[in-house]
Amino acid sequence: MANNDELKYWIALSRIPGIGKAKISYLKKHFGNLADAWKAPEGELRYAGLDSQSASAFVCARSEISPEDELSNLERHKIKAFMPEDEDYPARLKEIHDYPPVLYVKGELPAEDEFCLAVVGTRRPSSYGCRVTEEIVSALVQNKATIVSGLARGIDSIAHRSALENGGRTIAVFACGLDIVYPAENSHLACSIAEKGALVSEYPPGVRPRAGNFPLRNRIMSGMSRGVLVIEAREKSGALITAFQALEQDREVFAVPGSIFSPGSKGTNRLIQEGAKLIDKCSDIMEEFNLTTVPRQVALEEFVPTNENEVILLKQLTYEPSHIDEICRLSNLDVSQVSSALAMLEINGRIKQVGNMNYVLIDKVKIG
Repeated sequence: MANNDELKYWIALSRIPGIGKAKISYLKKHFGNLADAWKAPEGELRYAGLDSQSASAFVCARSEISPEDELSNLERHKIKAFMPEDEDYPARLKEIHDYPPVLYVKGELPAEDEFCLAVVGTRRPSSYGCRVTEEIVSALVQNKATIVSGLARGIDSIAHRSALENGGRTIAVFACGLDIVYPAENSHLACSIAEKGALVSEYPPGVRPRAGNFPLRNRIMSGMSRGVLVIEAREKSGALITAFQALEQDREVFAVPGSIFSPGSKGTNRLIQEGAKLIDKCSDIMEEFNLTTVPRQVALEEFVPTNENEVILLKQLTYEPSHIDEICRLSNLDVSQVSSALAMLEINGRIKQVGNMNYVLIDKVKIG
C-alpha cells in the first residue's frame, strides 16, 4: 500500500465529483505530488489541466473534505484503500480504461485470485436458475476459481453462498461504501465474504447506493474477472450490462440457456444467439481458458428407501419442481403420508424443497 500521506490525498481527490484518475494524473504530473495539488489556487489548477468547471468544483469541495479524516474513517471501518500503483491493486482491473483511481477493500485480495469469474443473473431466479448456480459455482471453486458477484438478491447471493459453502473464495463488489450493505438482508453474508474473501468498492465509506452506481459497479466485476457467466436474465437486465461491459473489456462471456417460454431466460438466450458461449457445466468454461478440470469428488452413497411411500415419490419426483398438491394427486397418497415421506427424503439429502412447498430430486438413488 502507498504511504498514507500520498493515499489520503488520492482518497480526498476521488471524493470530488468530476475528478477521476485522468485528472488526478494531470495534477500529480504538474505538481509532482498531490499534497501541493490539494492546496493549489484555482488558477494553478486550470493551468495544470483542469477545465474551469472542475477547478471550481475542486476549490469548493476541498473546504469540506479533510484528507486526515478520510484515513481515520477507513481505519475505523477496517477498510484498506489501494491506488493503481500499489502491488495489491488487482492487475487485471488495471487493464480496463476506466479502472477506479482508488479501490477500497475489506478482506484480502491474494495472488490466487488470478482466476476470477464473475457470476451474475436475475434477482428473481427460478428453481432451475438456483440449482444451476449452485452446481456450476461449486464445481468452479473446486477448480480454484474465485467467484465475483454483486451481492444482489437472487443469483448473486446464491453464487456467493455456494462458493463459501464449498470452501472457495468469493469477492463482492459494492455500488456504495463498504460500511453500507445493500441489500441489508445480506449483512451476514457480507461478513462471511469479508472473512473468507473480499468486499470491494470504488466508493469511500458513507456513500449511499444510487441507481447510477450499479452499472459502474458492474464494470469492476467484469474488469476483475477473466470472464462473465450469466445465469438467467431478462431482456432488460443489469446482468446483461455486465456482459456487454465484459465484451468491451475483451473478456469472455458465457451464458446458461433456458426455456424459450421463460421470461427469465430471454436475456441469456439472446446472448447465446449473439455469440456468448453456451454453458451447461463447469468444464465448458475451463476448456475456454485451456485449463484442466479437476474431477469432482462426489461420494454417492447407495440409498434404499425405507418404505413403499418413499419408493412411489422417488419414482415420481424429477429435477423440475413439483408442488406437494400435485405429488399427492399423482401418488394417490394422502397429504400426511406424502409430508412424512418427503421429510425423511429431505433429511437423507435425496430431495430438496425449493420454496412454496415445491420439491426436486437432487440425487440418483436406488429405488428397487
